[in-house]
Amino acid sequence: MSASSEIEQGLKFKPKFDDKGLITAISQDAKTGEILMVAFMNDEALRLTIQTGNAVFFSRSRGKLWKKGEQSGHFQKVKQILVDCDQDCLVLKVDVDQGQCHVGYHSCFYRRVKDNENLELVAQKVYDPDAAYKKK
Repeated sequence: MSASSEIEQGLKFKPKFDDKGLITAISQDAKTGEILMVAFMNDEALRLTIQTGNAVFFSRSRGKLWKKGEQSGHFQKVKQILVDCDQDCLVLKVDVDQGQCHVGYHSCFYRRVKDNENLELVAQKVYDPDAAYKKK
């Protein structure tokens, strides 16, 4: 089997990280199928996620590992990790308690494009982010 065939059809997990050492990770509600968020993982975050069963990401803005829920209490318990055909993107099927978006919605995808200039809400907030993050 050629190298590309092995990656595309083989059974060895060989995640393809980008030039910054990151791979795209999409969190999906395991029960409903709703896309919750898109984040990134480095090798360490991916290994910790597999070892612990809790979603761990790499925060590009903070430049460090980020265990989802460490501040808000809204963790993601990983039930399954899927990898795409060329192993450069992951889908984490997760169990969640309530809101996953830091602004209070269940999903980070709470608005739709209405037209070329406007967005429209398609969801309601499910928790108070000020209380969850203890902002002052």
